[in-house]
Amino acid sequence: QVQLVESGGGLVQAGGSLRLSCAASGSIFGINAMNWYRQAPGKQRELVATVTNGGSSPRYADSVKGRFTISKDNARNTVYLQMNSLKPEDTAVYYCNFYVSGLPNFGYWGQGTQVTVSS
Repeated sequence: QVQLVESGGGLVQAGGSLRLSCAASGSIFGINAMNWYRQAPGKQRELVATVTNGGSSPRYADSVKGRFTISKDNARNTVYLQMNSLKPEDTAVYYCNFYVSGLPNFGYWGQGTQVTVSS
C-alpha cells in the first residue's frame, strides 16, 4: 500500500525557516491536488496550502500568504512546503495530503510532522 512519508519538521526560532517534504512510497495515479494541512493543539485541522495538477496557481491560507511556498515534483510524487519568517502561531503538526477524487478520506495522508516555533 502506498504511503506518504513526511520529513523536515523540527524546532526553530521565530523568524527562521523550515522546508517540509512529502514523498509517496509508490506510484499514485489521478492526483487532483497536493495539500498541506496543519493542526495546532485544541484547534481544528486547517488547510495551509494547495497546488492542483490542473495548472492553477497555488492557494494559501491568509495566515501564511507571503511566507509559505508550496511546490511539487510530479515525476517523484513529492510535494514541498517552504516556510519562511516563521511565527510561534505556526506551531502545529503538519500533514500532507494527496487528494484523489473518489477515494475515501480525501485520498492519501502523511503521518504528520511537528513544527515548533519558539519566541
